[in-house]
Amino acid sequence: MVYFAFRSFGAPDLARRGLTPASAPPAVLLLDVEAELSIVDDGRPVWSEPAFPVAELARGLAFWLRLPEEERGDFAFDSVTYDVPGAVRIAATDGGWRVGSVFAPDAWSSPCAWPVLARALTAFTDAVRSRVIALGADPHLVPAVPGPTAANGAAR
Repeated sequence: MVYFAFRSFGAPDLARRGLTPASAPPAVLLLDVEAELSIVDDGRPVWSEPAFPVAELARGLAFWLRLPEEERGDFAFDSVTYDVPGAVRIAATDGGWRVGSVFAPDAWSSPCAWPVLARALTAFTDAVRSRVIALGADPHLVPAVPGPTAANGAAR
């Protein structure tokens, strides 16, 4: 099963900017709240990146998970942090959904059914949201993903 793991969570650049999580504008928080991110599939690392903007990724995934199935295409994380979109990408295939990165084009997770992927992504967004709130930032920075919406969608 694929999942997103993170460690070394924090916003170390905020103090240098003279900001706190409560005072920083959302655009700054989205880029400055970071962690070492790993995409893991059945214990096998697919891709990892230190100092990844996990709040921005979690926010993007939360909005993507909320889309109705007929509007939800593939996901390509697009951030000002990277020159190209797709640092994290999720693609529907005939066998199911796969997760990878444009920075490791040949490394993909095994295909999985939508409900399995949605649970993994929701667990990630919920964990990041909890950590963002614990920092003292606005909880709306990373929206909550309603359970039934995230579970909607057929396996592909």
